[in-house]
Amino acid sequence: MNAEALEKSFKALFFDHFGESTISLLPLAPSGSKRIYYRAESQNHTAICAFNEDISENKTFIYLSQHFASKELPVPQIYKQGAEGQIYLQEDLGATTLYSFLFNKGEEFSPTLISLYEQVVKKLAEIQITGHQDLDYDQCFGAKVFDKQSILWDLNQFKYHFLKVAEIPFDEVALEKDFNTFADFLLQAPQNYFMFRDFQTRNIMIKNSKPHFIDYQGGRQGALQYDLASLLFQAKANLPHELREHLLQTYLVKAAALTSLDQTKFKQYYYLYAMVRSMQVLGAYGFRGIFQRKSHFLKSIPFAVKNVAWLMNHIPEQLQIPELRKVWSSIAQNKSFDSFDRELGKNALLSVEVKSFSYKKGLPKTSSQHGGGFIFDCRFLHNPGRYEPYKALTGRDEPVINFLQQHSDMPIFLNNVRHIVDAAVENYLERSFDHLSIYFGCTGGKHRSVFAADQIANYLHEKYGIRIQLQHRERGWKEEEIV
Repeated sequence: MNAEALEKSFKALFFDHFGESTISLLPLAPSGSKRIYYRAESQNHTAICAFNEDISENKTFIYLSQHFASKELPVPQIYKQGAEGQIYLQEDLGATTLYSFLFNKGEEFSPTLISLYEQVVKKLAEIQITGHQDLDYDQCFGAKVFDKQSILWDLNQFKYHFLKVAEIPFDEVALEKDFNTFADFLLQAPQNYFMFRDFQTRNIMIKNSKPHFIDYQGGRQGALQYDLASLLFQAKANLPHELREHLLQTYLVKAAALTSLDQTKFKQYYYLYAMVRSMQVLGAYGFRGIFQRKSHFLKSIPFAVKNVAWLMNHIPEQLQIPELRKVWSSIAQNKSFDSFDRELGKNALLSVEVKSFSYKKGLPKTSSQHGGGFIFDCRFLHNPGRYEPYKALTGRDEPVINFLQQHSDMPIFLNNVRHIVDAAVENYLERSFDHLSIYFGCTGGKHRSVFAADQIANYLHEKYGIRIQLQHRERGWKEEEIV
């Protein structure tokens, strides 16, 4: 469904439920799935509009939301579903996630952030234990239980999407044997609880200083340990081990008040589930980062590798998995995932000139006597400037950014650009060149080219530490130096 038709459907559903017309309907930043979200506002109401072609997945989300709400668990209220089942309205929980708190924290974990994590692990215990009561797992989307087959799917994703693409050596027959041994051992832990399955900071909204949970439609029956490990060993969160242990104890106190729990046995399986989650994550990062060349996932690989290196020393010695232990050791010692030495870039001669422009006003001229560089044409990308809500905005405004990420091929385009310019930057650094030009053009030099130039400028500085000269020629903004 194109953006215009989708927005028309959202407006109709909103009016049908609230009896008021929308005065604002703007896309939200994309999630990791194919679901599309908008925030709709009228004079007296606000709601999140969701679109997902998979009706079965929608039915699961709505069923689980209503079930958890009946247990007074912190999930969004479902207001109304469209007749065809592809769109629905849900409660607006605001724009703040635990992820945003985490990555705006600075150097230290503040008491406020630690308090939020404490609340989250306590509520996690409630949704797993209280939420499990009377839950009809036949309503689940896909697998109903995190069984041996589910574990082996994750382990094989790790094998094919990470080990093979990263060229980590292994004996396939021996590794398959260890996978089966590992899975059988994991399933000795009690399984009669609700498993969120993707419990991480992006799926935890903070509203009125309290956590609320979203995106649990992949949930199923399983062990308690998996979700806790997913949160506390989330790769890029990089929680200190002392904080992890504190939050583990906080969780155990709460869980023990809700169900019978052997804390010693819980911990024995907890580190195993943390490891299987870390391997599953590496499989996902390998596919999206190494194979699809998506920079966000590539940047997370070193953190996941760090988790594997730590966890391998906390796996029970009696578990006979020699080939798997050898693989973990190879990953921990592999230096190919280390980040680029930004100090090298900071001290290099190279300066990169990044510029946005309008093709109507001609190609920009390079400031370098050497000439050359890259010019990327953004005009083939879906133009938000064609729509009234975005005409007065630029590529630096959140609604335009979300539109480009949600309703255009901008993410694919930028991935390809990064792959091209990475090779040039690394070559120029090695050869001590002093200048590289990277220009982005679109029709008016206002939306697509501005966003693309900002993204690549920040990406190159963050990855390489090099000096960036950023200019948006048609905006009249002052040239920016990123050092």
